[in-house]
Amino acid sequence: MTGFCAGFRLRKVTQVAKLGAADPLGLTFLARSLRMPRSWKVLLPLSLVALSACADAPTLPSSSATVAIDASGLLTAEGASYVLVMNGNAIPESFSADIAAAGGAVSAMMPEIGVAVVSSSDAGFSAMASKLRGVQSVALDLVSQWANPAGATDAGEAGEPYVGDASHAIGAHESFRNIQWAPDAVSAPAAWATGALGAGARVAILDGGVHSRHVDIAPRLDAARSRNFTTSGGPANWNTDVGTFWHGTHVAGIVAAPANGIGTVGIAPAATLISVKVLHNGRGAFSWIINGIYYASTSIANGGAGAHIINMSLGAGFDRNGRDAASLLVALGRATTRASQNGVTVIAAAGNSAVDLDHTNNLVFVPAMSPHVVSVAATAPMGWALGSTDLDRPASYTNFGQSAIAFAGPGGDSALPGSAFCSKARIPIGSVTAPCWVFDLVVAPCRGGATSISSYCWAAGTSMASPAVAGVAALIVGKYGPMSPAHLIAGLRASADDLGKNGNDDYYGGGRVNALRAVQ
Repeated sequence: MTGFCAGFRLRKVTQVAKLGAADPLGLTFLARSLRMPRSWKVLLPLSLVALSACADAPTLPSSSATVAIDASGLLTAEGASYVLVMNGNAIPESFSADIAAAGGAVSAMMPEIGVAVVSSSDAGFSAMASKLRGVQSVALDLVSQWANPAGATDAGEAGEPYVGDASHAIGAHESFRNIQWAPDAVSAPAAWATGALGAGARVAILDGGVHSRHVDIAPRLDAARSRNFTTSGGPANWNTDVGTFWHGTHVAGIVAAPANGIGTVGIAPAATLISVKVLHNGRGAFSWIINGIYYASTSIANGGAGAHIINMSLGAGFDRNGRDAASLLVALGRATTRASQNGVTVIAAAGNSAVDLDHTNNLVFVPAMSPHVVSVAATAPMGWALGSTDLDRPASYTNFGQSAIAFAGPGGDSALPGSAFCSKARIPIGSVTAPCWVFDLVVAPCRGGATSISSYCWAAGTSMASPAVAGVAALIVGKYGPMSPAHLIAGLRASADDLGKNGNDDYYGGGRVNALRAVQ
C-alpha cells in the first residue's frame, strides 16, 4: 500500500543579502548542499479503486471542533471516522436515526452520490452499520500524505508594482517574468495577446490553505465561496496552513496570478480562484477530498462553489485489494463522476513516483486515475538558464503510461548536474542569482513569513503541471463560455502539441497543452 506526494521536496536556497540602492529589487542566493535524488520516488504507507455514480452542497456538521490525527492515520477525539457508501445514489430518510441507533453520528451527507461520513467511538460500529438498510459498505476514513507541503526554493519578495511604460505585452511587467519559462512552454503569452485571459472561468483549487492576502492571489480569489473541509478549524479556515511554502498557494498562482506588474503571472491571469481546503500540512482524509469535490462541483444557486474546473495537485497510490480500498475509492469515484455530470472538468496531478501506470497491477493512483479525471504528467527543461530551449523534456520523476496520462504540462525538474550559479534579470531592475538547476523549476507565489504578502518560491512536480493545464482550460472557458467536460477536453486535445510518438504517448498523453491554439 503506497502513497505519493504530488509536489516533491526540493533543495532549499537561502537568501544571504539584499543588494543596495543600485539594485533595490535584486536578491542574491546561495544553495545549501541538500540534493534531491536523481529518480525521485515517494512511496508512503497507507491502504486503499474507483467506480462511478451521478445540487446540493454536502450537509456538514455544525461543530467546528478540531479532530486530531494519530499515528495510525485514524481520526481521534470524536472516535474513528467512517465513509459509508449506499447501494444507490440516494440516502434513506431514516439514515441519521439509524446511525445514531448503531452508535454513530453523521458528519456529512452527500445525497446525490449516496455517500456519508460518520464518526463513532464504538468498536463494533462498522459491523452494525454495515447491516443497516441501504448501506453497501463501511470503510475507515483513512488519512494520507497527498501532497508535500515543504521544502520549496525561495525566490524572494516582489517589489512595488511596476509603473513604467505600459505599452508592453500582458505579463511583461512582472518582477519575476524573466524566470518564468512555464507560460512560454504552453504559448500563453501569444494567447494573452489575442485577448484570452480566462475572465469568467472559475477554478477551484482543492489543496492546502491558500494565502488570501498575497498580492498575486487576492485580486483573483472568490473568498466568499472558499471553504475548509479539513478538521483544522471551521469552514472559514481555508486560508491557513503550516510552514512558509503553502502548496495550495503556489498551485493557485500558477493558474491565475494576475498581470498586475508585481511578481509572476498565471496561465489564466483573469480567471477566478476558489480555495477549497482539503489538506492540512499536505495530509488529508478521504472524506475531506470527497466533500471538497462535491462542494466545488455544486452550483452557487445550490450552495456550492460553482466551479467550472477543479484542480487537484494531490494524489496517492493505493492497493485495490487493501483494507477498505474498494469502498473508499468507489466513494471518490462517485464524487468525480458527479462533478463531470454537473459540467465540471476535473484535472489532477499524475504523481511523482516515475511509475508506469500501464503496469501497476493492483496499484491505483488517485484521483488521477479516478473516473472522469484529466491526469497530467510533467515536462521541464534541463539547463534553461544555460540556454537550453527544449521545454518539453519529460520530467525525471513524472508518472507515465498511455492508459492514464491525458496531457502534459510544465512541471519543472532539478535533474541538471552541477552546482554552478546563473543570474537572470528582474523587472524593472536587479537580478536573481541562484544555482543554475533552480531555474528549471516553476516559480509562483508562496506563503513566506508571517507578515509577508508577496513571497515567491520555486517548486517542481506534477503538482505544478496540473494547474498549468487547468489554466489553459480556463482560457478556453473564458473565451467560449462554460461547456461540458467532454467538449473542454476535446478542445484541449485538438489544440495540444503532439509530442513523442504520433498519437497518444506514454509521457505526453494527448499532447502538451498549447494555450494559443486552444483559443484560436
